[in-house]
Amino acid sequence: MADQAPTASNDQVKRLQEEQQRIVADLQGLRQYLATGIGRVAEGSADSVDAAADIYEREKTLAIIQTLTEKLAAIERALQATERGVYGICEVCGQPIHPDRLEVMPHTRTCIKCQARLERLKPSRYSATPSLEDEDF
Repeated sequence: MADQAPTASNDQVKRLQEEQQRIVADLQGLRQYLATGIGRVAEGSADSVDAAADIYEREKTLAIIQTLTEKLAAIERALQATERGVYGICEVCGQPIHPDRLEVMPHTRTCIKCQARLERLKPSRYSATPSLEDEDF
C-alpha cells in the first residue's frame, strides 16, 4: 500500500485559495480586455497595422486565458484533494509528493519522478496530450 501523505496544512489550503482568487480576478480582467479590444477592431476604428497588432494581442491574451484556466482547474482539483484527504499523493504512483515540490507547485498532481516520465511521453504539440491514465507506470 502507498505511503500516506500528511493532510494539507491550513497554510497550504489558504495558499491554494488565494491563488484561486488571484487567477479568477486575472481571468475576469483579461476577458474584459479581450471584449473591449474585439469591439474596437469590430467597429473598424483601426487601420490595417493597428488591426494586425490588435489581432496579435487578442491571440496572446487568448493563450494566457487558456493557461490560467488550466491552472485554475488544477488548483480546484488540489482543493478537492484536500477535502478528500488525498492532497499531496501522486495520482500516478500513489506515493507522497515531496513537500519541496508542493511548496513550489501546490497544485501539482504528480511526484517529480512520474512527471518526468509523462514529459518524456509527451507527444508533439499537434497530437493528443497524454493522460495520467494512459500509461502504466
